[in-house]
Amino acid sequence: MALEWLLSASGLSKNAWYHTPRVKVVPLKEKEQIEAVLIESPYYGYKRVAKELKRIGSTINHKRVYKIMGEYHLLQVRKAKKVPRTTNSKHNLLVYANEVKYLGLVVPGWVWVSDVTYVWIGDTWAYLALIMDQGSRRIVGWKLDLSLRRSLCIGALTMALKDNPAPRFHHSDRGVQYCSYDYIDILKEHHVTPSMAEVGLSVDNPYAESLNRSIKVEEVYLHAYESLAEAQSSIQKYIEVYNTKRLHSSLGYIPPAEYEANYQLANLSKVDRLVVSN
Repeated sequence: MALEWLLSASGLSKNAWYHTPRVKVVPLKEKEQIEAVLIESPYYGYKRVAKELKRIGSTINHKRVYKIMGEYHLLQVRKAKKVPRTTNSKHNLLVYANEVKYLGLVVPGWVWVSDVTYVWIGDTWAYLALIMDQGSRRIVGWKLDLSLRRSLCIGALTMALKDNPAPRFHHSDRGVQYCSYDYIDILKEHHVTPSMAEVGLSVDNPYAESLNRSIKVEEVYLHAYESLAEAQSSIQKYIEVYNTKRLHSSLGYIPPAEYEANYQLANLSKVDRLVVSN
């Protein structure tokens, strides 16, 4: 009688009263596989985690990865922050046209893109100059310094030219560092054509802007650097991972170094076929 009264008062059926809801349990193995990827690459979103798992033989699809990462609060929350200006385009130096605007997709070694971003160290801002191969997305040169003087960008360019063949084009913004006589002289000495974005148009240098966002979200925002040396060491390690292990969606979810190796191998195969045919 008491049960009937409770059922009537609550509006529940007898089946609903005795129903025990199922508790969804995420298989421990799946969670551990996802965490293993995130330990090495904590900046990965669910899509890259799923791609990395697939590369190592897992059958978890991206929807499942997204669900598990959401349940365990493993998805990134990105926050905006006021930042310093890194480009000074108000100068009387010679500027150059955008020579790469209509090139479309380019092969590795054809175009380098450059930019400067900011890094908080201790109680002050530092600046990071980056140069990336547009075709392969590999970072070919970089330098971190407390100053925005032209030596910052020249240092990154010197590293890039020391370890790699010179490209056909070098693309940047119209900042005073890239327009300086010293910087342009180095490009011309190596027969590199300068190319520059329009003033205030980040869409004219999208590949460099994308790299800046990646390195800030995936490296800089995850650390509290106490010294320039600490930041240099950490960023150097990140760049090594970025070039050799990080999966890039624009490259078909493979690392830049692997993409370049595949490109070079394909070219060698073409040469071999041409020699045989002749």
